[in-house]
Amino acid sequence: MAHNRTGEKNGGDMRKHFAIATLILTLGLAAAACEKSDVNRDTSASPAAGTMTNTDLVRKIDAQYDQDARLKAAKLTVEADIAKKLVTVAGTVDSQALKAKALDIARDAHAGMTVSDKITVKPRDVARADYTEDMGREAREKAKNSGETIGSTLDDAWIHTKIVTQLIGDADTPQRKINVDVNNNVVTLRGTVETPAQKAEAERIAKSTEGVKRVTNQLKVEAKKG
Repeated sequence: MAHNRTGEKNGGDMRKHFAIATLILTLGLAAAACEKSDVNRDTSASPAAGTMTNTDLVRKIDAQYDQDARLKAAKLTVEADIAKKLVTVAGTVDSQALKAKALDIARDAHAGMTVSDKITVKPRDVARADYTEDMGREAREKAKNSGETIGSTLDDAWIHTKIVTQLIGDADTPQRKINVDVNNNVVTLRGTVETPAQKAEAERIAKSTEGVKRVTNQLKVEAKKG
C-alpha cells in the first residue's frame, strides 16, 4: 500500500511538472508571436510614414516660396507628379535671378525630380523713387549680356528698365530682337524688326517713356523669310 501511495505521489508530481512546463512553453510562444506581430506592424508602417504624395510636395515647395517676399507675391503655380519624377512651375517673375531661385527650390524639394520651367520673366514697372542702386546694377549686368549699354547714372538704368519692360509687354514689338542703349537720357534703338509698324511702335514706346530726352531709331526692317 505504501508503495502504491508513493507511486501515485510521484505520478502526480510528474503531471504537475509537465503542466507547468507546458504552460511556460505556451506563454513563451504567445509572447514571441506578439513580438513578431509588433515588428511586422512597425515594418509595414514605416514606408507609409515616409511616403510623400503629390500634394505634400506641392505644399512643401509653396511653403518655401512663401519665405521669400518676392516669390510669394509672384504666386507661382506648382504641379507635382512624383510617379513621373516631374515638377512643373509656371507664372511670371520680375528677374532672371528670382526665376533661378524658384527653380532651384522646386528641384531641391525632393530627390530625383525634374523641373519643367514655365516661368516667364517680365521686369516690373518701378517708379523712379523706388528704383534702387541694386536694381540698376542688375539692369546693367543684363544689358551687358544682351550687347546693350547703359550710362553711369541711375536715371539711365531706370529708363532702360522701363523701355524693356514695355517692349516685352507689347505684342507688336519683338523685344528680343531690339537692343536698347541709354546714355544721358538719350535712347538708341538697334536691331531688326519685321515690319515698319514694329519699328514705329518701338520708337513710340521709347519716346513716351518718362525721362527720355531723345530717341535715335536705328532699327532695320527685314521681312520674315518663308
